[in-house]
Amino acid sequence: MKFKINNYDTSTRARVGEIVTDHGIIHTPVFMPVGTAGTVKGVHFEELKNDINAQIILGNTYHLYLRPGLDTIKKAGGLHQFIGWNLPILTDSGGYQVFSLAENRKLNEDGAIFRSHIDGSKHIFTPENVVDIQRIIGSDIVMAFDECTAYPAEYDDAKYSLELTHRWLDRGWRHFQQTTAHYKHSQTFFPIVQGSMFRDLRKYSAEKIASIEAEGNAIGGLSVGEPKEMMYEMIDVVNEILPTEKPRYLMGVGTPENIIEAVGLGVDMFDCVMPTRNGRNGMLFTMHGHINIKNKKWEHDYSPIDIEGDSFVDKQYSKAYLRHLIISNEMLGAQIASIHNLAFYQRLMRKIRETIESGNFYSWKNQVLKQIGKRL
Repeated sequence: MKFKINNYDTSTRARVGEIVTDHGIIHTPVFMPVGTAGTVKGVHFEELKNDINAQIILGNTYHLYLRPGLDTIKKAGGLHQFIGWNLPILTDSGGYQVFSLAENRKLNEDGAIFRSHIDGSKHIFTPENVVDIQRIIGSDIVMAFDECTAYPAEYDDAKYSLELTHRWLDRGWRHFQQTTAHYKHSQTFFPIVQGSMFRDLRKYSAEKIASIEAEGNAIGGLSVGEPKEMMYEMIDVVNEILPTEKPRYLMGVGTPENIIEAVGLGVDMFDCVMPTRNGRNGMLFTMHGHINIKNKKWEHDYSPIDIEGDSFVDKQYSKAYLRHLIISNEMLGAQIASIHNLAFYQRLMRKIRETIESGNFYSWKNQVLKQIGKRL
């Protein structure tokens, strides 16, 4: 993997760049649609590529490991071949999903023992076998196995968790370097900064992650319930230390406002389930604010879903029709809303890149943040 920065914003840390992988070039800042189990829910890959213009999608090690399973993926020739997606893929290591199984998992020095949410069967993830799993999946970007600290956390608990994550990182990084890709494309490894909401722990973790000298770095453990101001503070602390010449990936974030602010703090990569999950529940994102399409005020609104949108669904369907589909629990409603939201996120990222390149990001950011979070 190679990363090149093409432009900087002079008033913030925002930058425009390119990540070059064997499956294509990723223009940054970039938003990655979440395809947890090898599918972005309700959206065809042709729509993702040709209408939504997604450059990369995210898969999840935990879910893919359990179903369809490694044997199926390996026999298919890797995840790209199995799902028919020929652009880059990043895989989350599964650490957050295992962390979410609080009642059904146990951590120790070796790794995480957990029970499947599907059938209750017992499994273990270690820093080493999570690398092996991602080698079989064949993702372009492989994530380190970490523990995501709950919020709020006591200082001593956060420190213990962080030190465990660092020891796991050393093992995972060593194993990654000692193994090779299964398929005919290269893979790269991103370590993850943790440290909860404590500045000194975040600094300590960022210094550790920077010392690994991997090709990219990630920031984890944010957007877990903390105030947004605290999240921005932690990003700022971390990005003072993480090397500028390598891409920075903020995991699991977030709202359009979060993304815009984080870009200004020097983040290059984002993912979040919000566009699809919120879309299925009737929330639509626009540059002027978000819409709850279930509200009665849209019942007789026959205007396009988003007159400024560039997806085919934005012009083809009215708000009134989409409202009817959503409140009737029709599958098409979830599909239309998901496509709209994913296309909006990609349009937002293009606008961010354009304003950085033109030198207008700072003024644009201050203007758009006044309206993009409103309820319409």
